[in-house]
Amino acid sequence: MTPQVAYFPDIPAPDPDAAAAARDRQALLTKPAGALGRLEELSVWVAACQSSCPPRQFERARVVVFAGDHGVAAAGVSAYPAEVTAAMVANFAAGGAAVNVLAEVAGAGVRVADIAVDTDEPLSEAIGGHRIRRASGNIAIEDALTPDEVVAALDAGRAIADEEVDSGADLLIAGDMGIGNTTPATTLIAALTDSEPVTVVGRGTGIDDAGWMRKTAAVRDALYRTRRLSADPVALLRICGGADLAAMAGFLAQAAVRRTPVLLDGVVVTAAALAADTLAPGARLWWRAGHRSTEPAHTLALRHLDLEPIVELGMRLGEGSGALVALPVLRAAVATLASMATFEEAGISGG
Repeated sequence: MTPQVAYFPDIPAPDPDAAAAARDRQALLTKPAGALGRLEELSVWVAACQSSCPPRQFERARVVVFAGDHGVAAAGVSAYPAEVTAAMVANFAAGGAAVNVLAEVAGAGVRVADIAVDTDEPLSEAIGGHRIRRASGNIAIEDALTPDEVVAALDAGRAIADEEVDSGADLLIAGDMGIGNTTPATTLIAALTDSEPVTVVGRGTGIDDAGWMRKTAAVRDALYRTRRLSADPVALLRICGGADLAAMAGFLAQAAVRRTPVLLDGVVVTAAALAADTLAPGARLWWRAGHRSTEPAHTLALRHLDLEPIVELGMRLGEGSGALVALPVLRAAVATLASMATFEEAGISGG
């Protein structure tokens, strides 16, 4: 039995009055109605999340990369060895990864959290402050986590969200790093959407046909052990997820509790989001999809969350990279609503 998990409180919807004021202001700006396309919808969403019209530009956007290894990597489901995860954690810390470069361009800070990297010790005390275990179990043959560990991972994600918001974060992005992590992510999505493995399994880091077959078999075997549990996100995270995915789910749900907007990244983060919205119904209203990856499961998860990606560039890196590419678009949406002149201010008739 999974230990009782403290329920997330009711998730409030973003402020409808601020949203209405933002729509009214959009109608007054010096442009034809609807001429800025999705920038207008995004600006309304930010205004509603902030309960402010016009909205404020983001001052402390933060990316948290949740790192964790997965025992299923031993089944040959990835094009890279598990040792890459620890090496990439060091790369994040040194500022040399794609997420670091893209965050600098987008005006965001980066934090990496070792949740379940397969090393004796975390890289540093700060990075390993919320570590749950050394790698999650091989979901093809065993549970990813113990009942106590899944609760601890959810609580870790919740705590990380609180730490970031309490430090002034006004926009959050979850990123992922873990060799083999698209396998549990795909399994979670398949379980939560009642989908067949062959329709959702993708190529991950670039596996060949034989690797795809091994990955599909691992997803199938994990799904068999989760039958009749599709309504229990905690059990799914325990059996076929992992510590990093559970921590991300707690993080995303708590961000909504704290009324903080989130840009979702790729398939791994969105799998955690599906679980989080089941744990905390309504959390999805505080999220927007940064991008759509090449993984078929990602499209399926976005459809179930009723989220449309901001950009679509064929990316499949993870780390929060796709969401970071979308962040300047979101900033542009805020800027246009906040800073454009109205017809009256510009002395233009016919507005």
